[in-house]
Order: sequence, then C-alpha cells, then structure tokens
Amino acid sequence: MDVPGPVALVYGDELMKHHLSDQHPLQPIRVKLTMDLIRSTGLIEHCHLLPPRRATIKELELVHSPEYVDLVRKLSDPAQRGRIEPDRIEAAGFSSADNPISDELHEGASLVAGASLVAAEAIESGAALHTFSPAGGLHHAHRSRASGFCTYDDPAIAIMWLKDRGHRVAYIDVDVHHGDGVEGIFYNDPDVLTISLHESGRYLFPGTGFPEDSGAGHGKGTAVNLPFLPFTWDDPWLEAFETVVPPMLRGFKPTILVTQDGCDTHYLDPLAHLAATTRIWPRVGRVFHELAHELCDGRWLALGGGGYAIYEVVPRAWTLFFAEMVERPDLAADINDPSTVVPGDEAQERVMTALKKDLRRLGEVHGMDFVLGSQGT
Repeated sequence: MDVPGPVALVYGDELMKHHLSDQHPLQPIRVKLTMDLIRSTGLIEHCHLLPPRRATIKELELVHSPEYVDLVRKLSDPAQRGRIEPDRIEAAGFSSADNPISDELHEGASLVAGASLVAAEAIESGAALHTFSPAGGLHHAHRSRASGFCTYDDPAIAIMWLKDRGHRVAYIDVDVHHGDGVEGIFYNDPDVLTISLHESGRYLFPGTGFPEDSGAGHGKGTAVNLPFLPFTWDDPWLEAFETVVPPMLRGFKPTILVTQDGCDTHYLDPLAHLAATTRIWPRVGRVFHELAHELCDGRWLALGGGGYAIYEVVPRAWTLFFAEMVERPDLAADINDPSTVVPGDEAQERVMTALKKDLRRLGEVHGMDFVLGSQGT
C-alpha cells in the first residue's frame, strides 16, 4: 500500500450495505453525506481515499467467538435462518429491534470492520499517519452478543490487530453512549487504555460507565469513565475532556491513539439528552491531533460512531473534525453551529455539581487530581 501523504480516508459506497432496516435510527446515508460535505468543502484534496474491504472470519474472531460469527453468518442466510433456535437468537442479542436480522447483516458489518482494519493497516505500514473511517465506531458489540445497533465491534477488532503488532493502544470514546463493548473486551488488559466520556448510565443506554469502573486484574486502572448529566453543554463538556484525557494519556504512554468520535452529544440528537453543539468538534480534533504527535509519533486512527440527526448534524460534525485532522479548519469554518446552547440556571447548577463530584471520584480511583480548568494540552 502506497499512500503519498499523511492522512487517509476510508470509504466506498459498498459501506451502504450496513443497512439494518429502513426504520432503524442508524442509517448509513449519514456517512455518504459526510463524504459529500468533505468533498464540497475541498477537504478531500488534503487526503487520500482508501477503499474498504470485508474483514475475514479470522479477523472478526480476534475479539468475537467463532460460535457468534458463525451464528451471524447463518442469520444472514434466509435458507439457514429458520433452523436456528429462538433461544440462541435471543442470547446473541438479535431478538431486539435495536439489532434486527437482515440478509446483508454479516456482509455489511464485515465491511465496516474491514474499513477500520484498512485504516489500521495504513498506519502500521507507514502509508498514512492519521486515518479516518467514518463508518466505524460500532462500540457496543460484545464477544458473543450484538448490542446497541452493533454486530461486530470494529474498534475492538482494530485495537486487537494493532496490539498483536506490539502497540500499546489508547482508545478514547466521546460518543454520548458509554463504550461498553470495547471496554469489556479489554477490561483486564494492561496494554489497552479505554477512556469513555458519555451521558450518565442513570439516564441512557447502556446504563454503565461510572467512575468506579476502572478495569480489573492486570488491567486495573486502564478503564476510565466520566459520565455527564443531561443538558451538559459545550463548555463543561470540553473542560472535562481537557481535564481528563491529556493527563491520562500522558501517564499511559500509548504508541497509537484510536478515537471513537460519535457525534450524538449534539442537542438535536433524538436518542440522547446532552446539549452540546458542533462547536466542540474543532477542539476535540485539535486535542487528539496534538496528543497523537506528542505521544505516538502522530499515529492516530479515528472512527465514526453514533449520531442520529443524520442530516442536520452528523455530516457537519465529522467534517469539522476531519478538517482538524488535515489541518485545514479554515475550509470548514462556515459549517459550524453559530453559537453554543446553554441551559437554564437550574440545569447548569445540576450539571456542574454532578460533574465536579464525578471528577473528584474519578481522581480518587485513578490517583489523579482532576479539577476543571487545571489541565489541558
């Protein structure tokens, strides 16, 4: 693979096969719309496009059980689907409307996983320094169970692939939902740091991800969770992000960053309750970019994730983010939200009181002093 440039973008129209159903909130058209905006802003001229491929069975089994992968393949085949016991379907997470069965389930999810692996391969080969696979970021899938719209856990597959090549991986997940699948797969692993900033599980799926949840066994201390109350807006979200992420990464000393960049923190997102705007994305992209160069010789694999305001928000958020990756934020400046959205005084007080308490608890768990405004890059 020869990509003459530091940034690669992984996309092909075949990724539209990851289509769960016409009524499903996760619609692949949002990725195509993002690509359209990256093209129309001229950002496409500052990267190299790589086509996706299907992940192999062996690659899927880096994190998923062979029995689960075999089940997904059979569920995707109308000729075999009816022979599978309902109990097996339910145990694997496919009895829920969140994870519907379709003829292209295995192929579509394998393409998403393969796209994230193409991004990892480009970095590992030296063909690219930074890569973005906007179709990726399906962070809820577990070893033997689909969950939360996710069949194959492409972030975990890419992380395991990189780990097998000697990398010490830091995974930072800013999706509004806790990155429970990735965290669970590496919960005992001292060579993978997982950081998740998300709406509190007291209010939102999957109901997990509290400051006390910090890893187990040899991996104790390598899971970091910061929940936010509903109506958290740009300023406290960004302050908390910059207070927690840089010092945790500096302490861990990764050799590569993998970021899950779900944009469902936006106040228009129909599936969550935070009040952020697209104005967080240039800063998030810049911080990740700076930390990748400071700590990892620039190695940075970025993935998409959640985002269900598929026309109003997703293309703009990911284009603003990508503009930072290619260091041309000027090309996307006019697509940002014009202003932040600030909740009423009572909501502000609730948000800040809970955030300071959770930061104190997180600091106690990890032996750090997390005070808003005291850290940064």
